[in-house]
Amino acid sequence: QVQLVESGGGLVQAGGSLRLSCAASGSISSINVMGWYRQAPGKQRELVAGVTSDRDTSYTDSVKGRFTISYGSAKNTVYLQMNSLKPEDTAVYYCNAGSFSKPILPPTRPGGYWGQGTQVTVSA
Repeated sequence: QVQLVESGGGLVQAGGSLRLSCAASGSISSINVMGWYRQAPGKQRELVAGVTSDRDTSYTDSVKGRFTISYGSAKNTVYLQMNSLKPEDTAVYYCNAGSFSKPILPPTRPGGYWGQGTQVTVSA
């Protein structure tokens, strides 16, 4: 089992920045893809960014150039640095982790482990 705990959400004005953190614990040695998903009210959950254990990264088009996903030095923490935030970035952000036979990006499906979610609200 893998446990994921997110932190770092909050309220910020448009143009501001936030950094989300996801701390993984448990049987993490098999995890080779981690990602951040988000879900806005009335919308489907979508992949925002992903990173493999080889530190390859991918981003959805709407956040390219503004968001950066990265592993911490110990590889049990994943960060999402969000700059130039827009009101349309408002959503609950979820950390996700999985073990894939071929860790490709973007992943064809979410991994099997989810965090509890953290709210990000961007005011105009």
